[in-house]
Amino acid sequence: MLRSMVGGSLLMPGIVSQLLAGESDPLVPKATHHAAKAKRVIFIYATGGVSHIDTFDPKSTAGGRDGSGKDRLMGNLFGAKPDPKCGTMVSDIFPHVRDVMDEVCLIRSMKASHFDHSEATLGMHTGSPTFARPSMGSWISYGLGTFNQNLPSFIVIAPHLPYGGTQVYASDFLPAFHQGTRVLPGNDPIANLNPPDATGRLQDLEFDLVDQFNRRHADQRPHDTALAARIKSFETAFQMQQAAPEAFGLDQEPEHIRRLYGLDRKVKGPGADFGWQCLVARRLAERGVRFIELIDTGSRPNWDSHGEMKEHADLAYNVDQPTAALITDLRQRGMLDDTIVLWATEFGRTPTKEGKNGRGHHRDCFSVWLAGGGFKGGHVHGVTDEIGKYTVENPVEVHDLHATILHQLGMDHEKLTFRHAGRDFRLTDVHGTIVTDLLA
Repeated sequence: MLRSMVGGSLLMPGIVSQLLAGESDPLVPKATHHAAKAKRVIFIYATGGVSHIDTFDPKSTAGGRDGSGKDRLMGNLFGAKPDPKCGTMVSDIFPHVRDVMDEVCLIRSMKASHFDHSEATLGMHTGSPTFARPSMGSWISYGLGTFNQNLPSFIVIAPHLPYGGTQVYASDFLPAFHQGTRVLPGNDPIANLNPPDATGRLQDLEFDLVDQFNRRHADQRPHDTALAARIKSFETAFQMQQAAPEAFGLDQEPEHIRRLYGLDRKVKGPGADFGWQCLVARRLAERGVRFIELIDTGSRPNWDSHGEMKEHADLAYNVDQPTAALITDLRQRGMLDDTIVLWATEFGRTPTKEGKNGRGHHRDCFSVWLAGGGFKGGHVHGVTDEIGKYTVENPVEVHDLHATILHQLGMDHEKLTFRHAGRDFRLTDVHGTIVTDLLA
């Protein structure tokens, strides 16, 4: 309305600039709808569909579940033990995570939004398996802003893109400065970060020229929010030249912390950089980044074990110790209380064999878990049947998970909306129930 009223006025640029001044700094921390239990999220995403039966909801191999029956049933292949502190049964391929299950709120009754990889991946990230929608990280950036203007509010550390591609961290119709910034594990995590000359003088001249052109263009088009986002991205990129090298500098970490995350181990294959990813995630969380996502592998190879379930053991070896270390490190620094650590995959795997010794896609039940951020440690929510095919108690939909995470961050999922194409959109669409049983 304001833009329409002043649209024909010579004073338009100045009036709109004042009336819409809040848009000039869209990432400043914002007030919450209610008191928040958590300030930030670290989202660990395991690509490909992790078998719940072989990890966090182990089922017995007794009674013909070794595949000898007509139904080709197959139980947990790796063995399992209870966590000694809280008794939660976890597979032997996750021994380090099992040791911190007293901090973990485990959901065994999750239902996927789709049975195909790309759609289910988008459903877990955006709430919509079929239409392009903003990522959960973008919604949280939009709703809460960030604490550190020198780093992006939403960072994705991924060696390869997962199913769904860049849409998993896209802002879609939200302003562009809320989309995720992808970082590559290793010695050069952000390309072209260093100035082209030693003094930075050439870059200063270039930035000044670009800024003049952008401001002149913006003065004539004050309604162009995409242009405002572009200008903001230049500012953030310039500030990152100072902040990012320090944030990603693991040489500053003491040796015992590097060993905690397993950086001294010899690892290879998918997920080999996961120790680096987890330690950087803790450093970014310390420096005020609001939402950090860690993706262990890409769209191939990954946890999609159709032919041989033993693939799960190698993948778990690469990510188990770093994942547990992240929880331990956050706890000993006093950060776990106000940090949500979410571990998820797109769906589970069938209780029956597929191929020689694999499993197919299974959407009806699978496991995800959360730690910190006011979630109930040592708690198991939901029950599946004896073979891990269906949920028999307390099912949880993806929208319920999103609604509960937003609640812990101080946001009402029904009030976090954005007007687009004539209607209000939200992360949970027209669904979502807060699962209070998960909360401490």
